[in-house]
Amino acid sequence: MRVAHPTHRSTFSLRPALCAFVMLLGGAASTQADAQGSPRNAAPAANGGQLAVQVNDDRITLSVAKVPQVYLYGTIDADAAQRVGAMIQSRKIPPNSDIYLNSPGGDLAAGMALGRLFRAGNMTTHLGSPRRTATQPIFPKASQCVDACAYAYAGGLFRWAPTGSDRFGAQPVSGNPSASAASAYLKDMGVNPQVFGSAPSSEVTWLDAEQMRKDGLANNGRLTPTAVYGPANGGTSLTLTQQARDGEHRLILQCRPDGLSITANYAIGADRARQMVARATHSYFEVNDKPVAEDNHANIATVGQSVVFTQSIPLAQLSQLPSAYLMAAWLADRGGNVRYGFWMEMEPVRNELRSFSNGCQQMAKQTAAARS
Repeated sequence: MRVAHPTHRSTFSLRPALCAFVMLLGGAASTQADAQGSPRNAAPAANGGQLAVQVNDDRITLSVAKVPQVYLYGTIDADAAQRVGAMIQSRKIPPNSDIYLNSPGGDLAAGMALGRLFRAGNMTTHLGSPRRTATQPIFPKASQCVDACAYAYAGGLFRWAPTGSDRFGAQPVSGNPSASAASAYLKDMGVNPQVFGSAPSSEVTWLDAEQMRKDGLANNGRLTPTAVYGPANGGTSLTLTQQARDGEHRLILQCRPDGLSITANYAIGADRARQMVARATHSYFEVNDKPVAEDNHANIATVGQSVVFTQSIPLAQLSQLPSAYLMAAWLADRGGNVRYGFWMEMEPVRNELRSFSNGCQQMAKQTAAARS
């Protein structure tokens, strides 16, 4: 993650900016794309009653977004999943693609089938309207994803909440003729079926971005962190791991009689890791958006595919850990205006964090008693 210092984690994301940049380039990119094979309208136009597909994998898109941007728009017809599946099979839509949805709904079974294809390909779902092309010059700027589209959206491994005037509408599972299958599907995707509302089945429950994030329907590129706590190297260890859109994030806290250490692994690829370390002027950890120690400087190195941060902290600093809501590892670029790194919310791993802190505090007391 790249942020402009001193902006913190809260709502900043490159995704809207990148998308806006690529959309602004849409006309130029589309003009050049005929020679490069993109954007491609691989299905009939939406007004023909079928889900339409636009694949954008031209040089400009890939240089900015890093992955193809695939727009699915129009009514989700019964054969939509078969057509999209064939494109995935032929790698016209490769794994890890960004999927942008804009649909009033359609066939529920097809929507769920699309979602399963997205999950199998580790794809990311968004709301968004396709780019203008010579054959389709005008599209509404605002997007919507309703009914069957909402189920397709739930299949994304990473799911971005709607922005601007985009709208997300879900119809509840209860009362639906396919209620059992729909409920099972949402659970398989890690989504609580109750998130889709309790209104009569003919009514749409409109969900805003905050609701979607709070209920876990949108994760904005970050899966829930996991924790492993236990003894290690004569002390105790807590390993926190989170899968994110830009790679794996890991924090390792180790408590020993001689002190506390924190290690962060920021897995972003070997080339990018080397570039970041070479340009870094300062690296540090934060707890609750504040320096983790008075001398807040972490050592950094490139190890395999990752930037690795390490820092030792006095045991006296333990008091802030049990109530911590966020931990972060950052490195500042030259000039200090940009920083790279990641942050991780602590609430999902609160129990393990408290157990680690309690065990570490007990070790500190024993150490102090042995020295007295």
